[in-house]
Amino acid sequence: MKYKHALFLNPYVAHKDDTRSIMEIFPPTGLEYVAANAKGLADKITLIDLRYEKDLSDVNKLLDFIRKEINIVCVSLGWRRQLNEIYDLLNRMPDNIPLVVGGYTATEITEDLFKASPRINIIVRGEGEETIKEIFKCLPLENILGISYRNNGSIIHNANRPLPDVNAIAAPDRSLRRNKYNMRLNGVDLTSPTYDYMLSARGCAYNCKFCTFSLNPLGQKRNYSARSIDSVIEEIEGITADIVLFSDDNFFVDVKRAEKICDLIVECKIKKRFIAQARIEITKHPRLLEKAVKAGFKMFLIGLESPHDHILAQMNKGFNSDDIRKAFEILRKYPIYCHGYFIYGNIGETEEEMMCIPKFAKEIKVDSISYNKLRIDKYSALKELAEKTPGYHITDKGELYSDMYSHPALKKIGKKIRFSFYTLPRLLKIAWKMNIVRFYTFKDIMSFLIVSPFVLKNIVVKEIQKGRLGNSIKRTFMSNQGRS
Repeated sequence: MKYKHALFLNPYVAHKDDTRSIMEIFPPTGLEYVAANAKGLADKITLIDLRYEKDLSDVNKLLDFIRKEINIVCVSLGWRRQLNEIYDLLNRMPDNIPLVVGGYTATEITEDLFKASPRINIIVRGEGEETIKEIFKCLPLENILGISYRNNGSIIHNANRPLPDVNAIAAPDRSLRRNKYNMRLNGVDLTSPTYDYMLSARGCAYNCKFCTFSLNPLGQKRNYSARSIDSVIEEIEGITADIVLFSDDNFFVDVKRAEKICDLIVECKIKKRFIAQARIEITKHPRLLEKAVKAGFKMFLIGLESPHDHILAQMNKGFNSDDIRKAFEILRKYPIYCHGYFIYGNIGETEEEMMCIPKFAKEIKVDSISYNKLRIDKYSALKELAEKTPGYHITDKGELYSDMYSHPALKKIGKKIRFSFYTLPRLLKIAWKMNIVRFYTFKDIMSFLIVSPFVLKNIVVKEIQKGRLGNSIKRTFMSNQGRS
């Protein structure tokens, strides 16, 4: 049997009063990968991203569309957000239409997902490109690797599917998009450039112990596996977005390959702005840095993790704080915006040590930072250490906390880190650096200036509703290092 009309659904919706709506900036590329590999196996494929669908984000209208048009529904769960709302949606799906769920979170919580959503027929675990082909070919479920399914009241878990060759995976089908992706905040489009993801390689060449992405939720580690350079350039040429993020764990693992891609971007006269994840080791290759700048790389996302050598060693990062300092002395010589990732709440870390993050970030002059609490997932290399360390606990969701630092205490420390780093002078420096590296054009800046009053109004209203406007103004416009 060939399905007449298949729906691939990103079930997350945008909340206008939620600053996290900035996550709308990028498309659901993972879902597009799976949909691309189902092409030809259904007469028609529709991909709906509810973050951008004003009408269909109404559950009743979406269900009406599904009843009239769809023969199979495939839903991607990539985050643990909005789960209760998504469970409600899944449980209201028509009984006569197969319901398939996949994605990172679906793989993590397979058992819980089946319990919460009796309407689910199949859960795809791990990478789903090959699995979806066999589902759409209607192979016997017991013969399909990488799925869990219902059978006479029981849940059957088939063996995991081996990771496929990256060059055998079809590129995401961007023709299925019904909208463009740009930066939004509080329901307002901030700038005109459009954004897109792409993967030039899968897997990681490193073995950082904290990392929640080096192993998938099945415990499988994909070693660094690069796509052919020709396929990468061909995909870039087909992308219409202005700004492209290479979501490889580290785009610059293979220096010669990265140089060749940069050379071809210039040779093919591809005019885009690129963002890439990198490690500080890139500073050992000045020729690569020069070529990256010439090719249009405007921003590096760099995992720094900690200012403390003992924590960096605990994480098996492969460098120390002096290495970071030296690397940023070099990076400052190039017109590249650098965003640093940090982790706090590490095993044995004190609040005083956590609060060194903003100080260290200012010292090395990184342009902006993210800071996240340490997570200990099922297959994390730090799991044994956390379990053996007195006073430390791991929730079912992989959240680490201790007798000394509870979840609320860690959240409070996170706010102190944020307000210690992101002062008004810092925000002005960020805007200036964006201008220096030409991340945004004059047209983009003018577009932002036009909408900024609406954004500010939405933020002020939200802060008033939460009764924290005065405190937020004080924290934003005053230096408050160490203030709680």
